[in-house]
Amino acid sequence: MSAPNKSYDPVEVEALKPEEIERMRDEALAAFAAADSLDALQEAKVAHTGGTSPLALANREIGALPPHAKAEAGKRVGQARGAVNKALAARQAELEAERDARVLVEEDVDVSLPYDRVPAGARHPLTTLSERIEDVFVAMGYEVAEGPQVEAEWFNFDALNIGPDHPARGEADTFFVEGPDGGADSGVVLRTHTSPVQIRSLLDRELPVYVICPGRVYRTDELDATHTPVFHQVELLAVDEGLTMADLKGTLDHMVQSLFGEGMKTRLRPNFFPFTEPSAEMDMVCYVCRGESVGNPDRPCRTCSSEGWIELGGCGMVNPRVLTACGVDPEKYSGFAFGFGIERMLMFRHNVDDMRDMVEGDVRFTRPFGMEI
Repeated sequence: MSAPNKSYDPVEVEALKPEEIERMRDEALAAFAAADSLDALQEAKVAHTGGTSPLALANREIGALPPHAKAEAGKRVGQARGAVNKALAARQAELEAERDARVLVEEDVDVSLPYDRVPAGARHPLTTLSERIEDVFVAMGYEVAEGPQVEAEWFNFDALNIGPDHPARGEADTFFVEGPDGGADSGVVLRTHTSPVQIRSLLDRELPVYVICPGRVYRTDELDATHTPVFHQVELLAVDEGLTMADLKGTLDHMVQSLFGEGMKTRLRPNFFPFTEPSAEMDMVCYVCRGESVGNPDRPCRTCSSEGWIELGGCGMVNPRVLTACGVDPEKYSGFAFGFGIERMLMFRHNVDDMRDMVEGDVRFTRPFGMEI
């Protein structure tokens, strides 16, 4: 039996030479220092401290050494691995600190800022007021009727007893749609009121008819504080047996009280409209002074100019010619109608001074109205 090889020198093993151990250590330290992210450091960690790393393989060679040589080789490898692990821990701490500092900047939340960076909007007051008016009449049993905004002249004028020579049929008041030949005699216009919807309702529905017709209309007006070429109207039509001006007056009183409050009164002043006979202008008592400013210099009212009344719109009994044009027997049926501008109503209810504010789309105008219904 041979004796142990006590003359075996670990320096003769290539992986355990001092200079080789130093090279492995220096490569690991350089790799850790070059890592610019935690992911890159993880790759360097596996390459230089893992089970197949150069120092790990060198450590395995120690097991084959004779007992008297293991101590020196183990010390040399152990010191190198200790330096590598210390450098790894230090670099990892640096990269984690950099990551945490970057996250604090990138994900910073300024708690002093408004919690909602998107400003709250609001429905346009013309929309909410129109729906409120519709609700008043739907509760009375009326239907909401709609029609096209590009309308035939027959519906917009002829059926409403507005003759060919009426001033409203001139280009100074009406937008005419250009015909195929480029002329303005196409017989089609942008509706100047929502009355054509009343005509269509009489033609499409069985009698009796109770409809309210809100919608957008067009006139050749300049845009200023009190006029706009595109505005909104709401018109009402009731056709039944035995309807009178008393029914019209009661309906108007109920509408005004529903929109402006209890105790509001209306009055009718004679007027002329081609589509109603008799016709009247409907006024309501001033909702600000309730008529108390009339003859009272100590309490002037700028809303009604101290007259005590505000003009709201036109009304009257449906002209028999209109009923005949729609195939309704005027000897058996009668009806009443009225209409007014929603913009004008909005100006009354909320003291809006300039109609241009309603069309410019500025949220500073619409937001104060909120979600009123």
